[in-house]
Amino acid sequence: MINKVLIVSATEFEIIPIIDYLEKNAVKASMFSYQFKGIEINTLVTGVGSMMTAFGMSRLKNINENDLLINAGIAGSYDRTYKLGDVFEVTKDKFADLGVEESNGDFTDIYQLELYPKDKFPFENGWITNEGLSKLKKVSSITVNKVNGTKNAIEKISAKYNPDLESMEGAGFCYASKMLDIKFVQIRSVSNYVEPRNRDNWKLNLAIDNLNVSLLNFLISLAQ
Repeated sequence: MINKVLIVSATEFEIIPIIDYLEKNAVKASMFSYQFKGIEINTLVTGVGSMMTAFGMSRLKNINENDLLINAGIAGSYDRTYKLGDVFEVTKDKFADLGVEESNGDFTDIYQLELYPKDKFPFENGWITNEGLSKLKKVSSITVNKVNGTKNAIEKISAKYNPDLESMEGAGFCYASKMLDIKFVQIRSVSNYVEPRNRDNWKLNLAIDNLNVSLLNFLISLAQ
């Protein structure tokens, strides 16, 4: 049974619509806490990137009192069959740029370097996996510190990991959740395709709107 939920986002603007909804339709218990349909909902904005996400979660007082952690954010898509604005649940994520760049330009990750066992908890073959908790389509994602924006980099990482999506926080969130032993779900909406960088092609507002609609629907389903 889910009684207490924490919504984790890198930036406030990604979850502004759900906050606005809760301000109008839930009972505000404190600055970042709401009572909604019998569930206590809290929000945490960590800052951008895996390091800020994991650290922000780990330093949050009483985080273990939550029954469920939800990571909500936007992502880029490697899969062109997905539409901009589509929303997914990520059930497989990994740190995709932790390692070394070889002299020929190839990338070798820490598991290939044998710097860390690929199957040591919380990893499975270098990935962090999670059971599906929502009705959204399940996809894989990679997490990077530097968003891929050149044709060569995109082709190399796509061939190496074959991901559906790419974000800057997902694996950090999953890692912290697993290490804290708290049930979690990662929900991502597609704001852009992973391509040679062109912000004019992004649909940021559409992605945020759709993300928050799906997030609200998921919260309602938890209360039923």
